[in-house]
Amino acid sequence: MIICSVNELKNKEVINLCDGSRLGYVSDIEIDLDCGSVISLLVPGDARLFSFGKCELIRVLWCDIERIGDDVILVRKQLPSGELNGDNRHKR
Repeated sequence: MIICSVNELKNKEVINLCDGSRLGYVSDIEIDLDCGSVISLLVPGDARLFSFGKCELIRVLWCDIERIGDDVILVRKQLPSGELNGDNRHKR
């Protein structure tokens, strides 16, 4: 059994295998409290020009995760056009 804490997940960068984009770092997780399983990882998306610092979250379903490594989480997620602007990718 491999165990990983939420804090450890937050230190891993999420990479989309569909286009090679760097989505950012995990900011939160969603858990199904009835069955005790992780539903998705939440990654901050790009802040929009007039959103006053708010950003939309990219929801990565657990089933979209291909591999969790030491430093990165590899996912396969088709993003709607405009959800992630390639020029403003997140850096830590």
